[in-house]
Amino acid sequence: MDQLIEAEVTVVDVKESAEKLAKVFATRAAANDEADRFVDENYVDLKDAGLIRAGVPSELGGGGANVRELCDMLRIIAGACGSTGLAFSMHTHQVAIPAWRWHHQNAARPMVEPLLRRVADENLVLLSSGGSDWIGGSGVAEKADGGYRITARKVFTSGAPAGDLLMTGAISEEDGDRTVLHFAVPLGAPEVTVLDTWRTMGMRSTGSHDIQIDGLFIPDDKIPLKRKAGEWHPAFQMIATIAFPLIYSAYLGIAESAREIAVGIAGMKPACHRTQSIAGRMDTALTAARLAHKYMIEVVERNAPSAETINDVMIGRRLVEENTIRVVELAMELAGGAGFYRKTELERRFRDIQAARYHPLQKEVQAEYAGAMALGQPIDRIF
Repeated sequence: MDQLIEAEVTVVDVKESAEKLAKVFATRAAANDEADRFVDENYVDLKDAGLIRAGVPSELGGGGANVRELCDMLRIIAGACGSTGLAFSMHTHQVAIPAWRWHHQNAARPMVEPLLRRVADENLVLLSSGGSDWIGGSGVAEKADGGYRITARKVFTSGAPAGDLLMTGAISEEDGDRTVLHFAVPLGAPEVTVLDTWRTMGMRSTGSHDIQIDGLFIPDDKIPLKRKAGEWHPAFQMIATIAFPLIYSAYLGIAESAREIAVGIAGMKPACHRTQSIAGRMDTALTAARLAHKYMIEVVERNAPSAETINDVMIGRRLVEENTIRVVELAMELAGGAGFYRKTELERRFRDIQAARYHPLQKEVQAEYAGAMALGQPIDRIF
């Protein structure tokens, strides 16, 4: 009973904190966007509110929030500032994955617990090298005495200016085999440089800069995973299953906020069949996105990552992508010319939502994966 009460309090705290912060983040979003400025003040607030450690198990000093609760948190934040929601989703999924292992894989506890405790105790911000480190891997790991020397350039590293540890990898070529080594890179190391490269159409304040790694030494005992490059591994089945519902929470939040802006503008105009039709199609698309996202979360809650859960999550991911983009397009139509003004903050949502297209698995790859699954054909190298 005590555990149930504790869990209920945690849920309320995470949601209430996100709602309070969203009001503040909304006041900063336009200026940060116009200046291509990273949301550094928002990260200070996230730390102060305890949301950096929200996904760490409560037994280890964290908030104990599960994936469903974390998705809600990110959705609320992204509704106010898409850049903060998306950048923070990258930290959040890097915490949620070891937290899931701590809860469901007893053998993994000694490996993941030190990191989770550090996140809780030190308010560490974790970065993901994301698309640049997908199944194929990137970067070079050269064998050295007692470990490897790493040279790499990691792109799309959201939250880079606030990061403490980059969860990444590099490729070692030994005896004709290409092996991806996984490890954490301390952002404070002299061999690591955050390059000021993020100039984009949307999501301008995520700080998704390139990170250059020049000859950083990683000891053998700091490499928890080695896998074959270019094919699915059980670790990536877990990553793909857990990470994407969190990431796509940000896009759902953006779509919801665009809908509210557009309805507010349209509500000041005389009623007509055309605006009713647009609003109806917009809400239909939003409902489709919500249902698809709910399905993604339910797949995580099976607690059994596999090739099948990847398929299910990625089908949901594509449906969220297509329908959230459609929501914001229809919101622009519903608002009419007013939506073209920056002051309405609808055009920023329109630009930000476009980023939903670019995460794995992108449309054609997702369709190929789903088709191979349907036909009982190999999916190991479809990514």
